[in-house]
Amino acid sequence: MENNISEITTYIQAAVAPVFLIAGVAGLLNVFTSRFVRVVDKLNAIDNRIALETKADPKFVISQKSKDRRLSLLKRLKNINLSIFLGTLTVYMVAMVILTIFASELFGFNGQVAISSLFIVSMISLSSSLFLFLIEIHATVHFIRTKRRSTYDSIE
Repeated sequence: MENNISEITTYIQAAVAPVFLIAGVAGLLNVFTSRFVRVVDKLNAIDNRIALETKADPKFVISQKSKDRRLSLLKRLKNINLSIFLGTLTVYMVAMVILTIFASELFGFNGQVAISSLFIVSMISLSSSLFLFLIEIHATVHFIRTKRRSTYDSIE
């Protein structure tokens, strides 16, 4: 009986590291989601302004600047959405790693290939999610620099 307890303890210890990974990715997902909400709010503000202008003046033509900004926000939204999906997939794969660790012990099969494969997929997913987030940050910084430049140009 004591041997079984020490084996189970070993498996629990092996599962602790992936649990911390899940907690870390959950924090990233929180950041991604808050950025997603901000982009949606900005997109809604543009759409509402366009709707009000169109209602007030049926001949209203959307400026190129508004079209470009809206398109930029839609691209950012797509990147953040995919980043959230890949981050969630990471958490799912890590959870599957934990389940496979315990299932291999309970049912007595060699789960090394499954565990390794799931972990590799989770790291690819996490890396892709972070890369897309970097693209999102780059787009935001680019917009701020462009806006700042155009603001200073209009002052001179």
